[in-house]
Amino acid sequence: MRCPTKSCDSFAGLAWAPYMDWGQSDLHHRLVLPWRGFWRSTWSRRELLNGHWFRFEIFLLGLLFVAVPYFASNNIAAHYLGTVWDPEMWLDREIPVINWMIIPYAALYLFYPATLVVSPRHDRGRAELVLAMQTLILATLFCSFFFLVFPAEIDLRDQLDLDSLTDLESSLFGFIHFSDNPWNAWPSLHIVHSYILARLMTHWLSREHEGKPLARAFVVLLWVEYALLCISILTTKQHYLFDLVTGLAVGMVAWRLFQPALELVASDGGGQVAEDAGWT
Repeated sequence: MRCPTKSCDSFAGLAWAPYMDWGQSDLHHRLVLPWRGFWRSTWSRRELLNGHWFRFEIFLLGLLFVAVPYFASNNIAAHYLGTVWDPEMWLDREIPVINWMIIPYAALYLFYPATLVVSPRHDRGRAELVLAMQTLILATLFCSFFFLVFPAEIDLRDQLDLDSLTDLESSLFGFIHFSDNPWNAWPSLHIVHSYILARLMTHWLSREHEGKPLARAFVVLLWVEYALLCISILTTKQHYLFDLVTGLAVGMVAWRLFQPALELVASDGGGQVAEDAGWT
């Protein structure tokens, strides 16, 4: 298959190898570039309900392939495993509790629907959304390996003064503590997922709404929230400092590994990528 642009030729060996010879492409290319045939059924319904069904289906697949592995590993660690290596250091208990920061912490769960809302409704945007979902799935499975092989209990909740919480704070802490056992320490998937999604939304808004004040304001708000989220995993005693550092590292590496996929869609277009990947 011919690479359509000169700039694409410069990385043809990287991005186009899976389509030239799927059997000989290396593991990295097989994982981060379009999964051959995997998204065929979902892609065939991309125009249903004016494109809204496609987003909803991506959300459902995210629950299946992202949420299920996370909560499964979390419950396995909590009920059947013990700490293999404790990443706690003296500084973790010196960081003060800040009750209200449970709000930016819980706001992670807004990143997922926000990404779907921001995603463009053309084939390029849809292909990028699918490839981003692949990245989230792989990042989740990668982190879940450490959660199960090197489990660590996050033993910090005793520092919380639950009697001092407002009603909102109490509700949010209650929800988090009920749904998320104090395990799955490092790398922090809170940090990994939010970094990838923040970069993806920024990528779309900068391209699709360049120069628009509302888009710029949203991007600023997004990264302020991300900064608060990074701090909040420490000040709500949900994570250790080591979890934050390793989460940032994994998120940045995952985004870097995602670049060939974005470049492929940019050079060839979403429709052609879908055809080459066997989605149509």
